[in-house]
Amino acid sequence: MNRLRRIFVLPVLLAVLLSGPAHAVKPDEMLSDPALEARARAISEGLRCLVCQNQSIDESDADLAGDLRILVRERLKAGDSDRQVVDYIVSRYGEFVLLKPRLEPRTLFLWGAPALLLLLGAAFMIRSVLSSRRPADAAPLTEAEKAELDALLRRE
Repeated sequence: MNRLRRIFVLPVLLAVLLSGPAHAVKPDEMLSDPALEARARAISEGLRCLVCQNQSIDESDADLAGDLRILVRERLKAGDSDRQVVDYIVSRYGEFVLLKPRLEPRTLFLWGAPALLLLLGAAFMIRSVLSSRRPADAAPLTEAEKAELDALLRRE
């Protein structure tokens, strides 16, 4: 049993440990300067593929993602800073292209919404727990209701 486990588990474990994120960057897109290529990869990882929408352009095989990767590299070769490259792409495609939106006054709700929802959820839970511990303030039974209840209990 132990030997059988090693035969099956070890290859699967190695495959999982050695597998990294998939990159769709083609060799002809890569820059010859390793420093510029590293900057291009860092920028590409933060830009959303507008076709896939749940992948960065670095991971996507879509044609538009390839065009954006090339555009990023062209802007870097032209001497733009990382911020200028991102600003240029945002000016053409909008804020949606950013996988991680910028913290600005118009995105404060987006950044604060998770904390706000957690606080509201915690307040709701506390209120529910506290209200379930309190006995319900029921009005006492009238004499007629007591008599009817006694009559019902005697029948059973």
